[in-house]
Amino acid sequence: MGRESDAFSPILRRFGVPRDGVLIVHSGIAQLSRQGFTAEGIIESLLDHAANGNVFMPTMTWRTVSPANPEWDEIRTPSHTGVLSEIFRARYAVARSIHPTHSVAGWGPNAPVLLARHHVDDTPVSGNSPYALMRDFPTYVLMIGVGLESCTAIHLAEETINADLYCRPPEETEVYRCRDRHGNEHLVKTRRHRRLDRDFPHFALPLQAKNAIEQGAVCGCPYRIFSLAALLREVFAALIEDPRATLRRSE
Repeated sequence: MGRESDAFSPILRRFGVPRDGVLIVHSGIAQLSRQGFTAEGIIESLLDHAANGNVFMPTMTWRTVSPANPEWDEIRTPSHTGVLSEIFRARYAVARSIHPTHSVAGWGPNAPVLLARHHVDDTPVSGNSPYALMRDFPTYVLMIGVGLESCTAIHLAEETINADLYCRPPEETEVYRCRDRHGNEHLVKTRRHRRLDRDFPHFALPLQAKNAIEQGAVCGCPYRIFSLAALLREVFAALIEDPRATLRRSE
């Protein structure tokens, strides 16, 4: 863990991520893996910093769980959001939110509570999703090797302001049989996101203007870190002014 800790611990300390807070990690670590970094080492460096807090990673399955394959299992269904999140889900997480397309895995004392209600609503990143419940905590987002295009929390603002624009209509609601780690089955309804040309990265600009984001590189691999509250303030304000603010102008 030495090299990984040397790389990521200073970023978290410098940005003031509290050791008892919440850290959301989005990642693509192929570039770091080629230079000898291991997924386990990166994960353990993050958990070491958050020793009294919580770490979460998306474990999405919208590519593989579909109406043609309508079953999802908290333990057995792998994610497709990269090797870091899959190893975290399988080896470190204490819980995973029950959702057929946009589940989240978590570690830490607050993980069970923050992951408990994802299956309640019928859109992927609703007011009962982990990303919404995390708003009551000091929550930070670390993006390793990926940009804001991968920031799932932005969908929370979209769905809150105009779910019908960003999600498929109610008549296209899909129903999935989801099993939790105890073997209990949940029938979960969800309206998938519409395929729209989104432009999430442009929200980095107002964060930069307020010195609310740090951007750099670890051995050539880009990273970004910011608070969830700062990001959502910008996104909600933009969507209130223009409900299409997360889309490219051509949309």
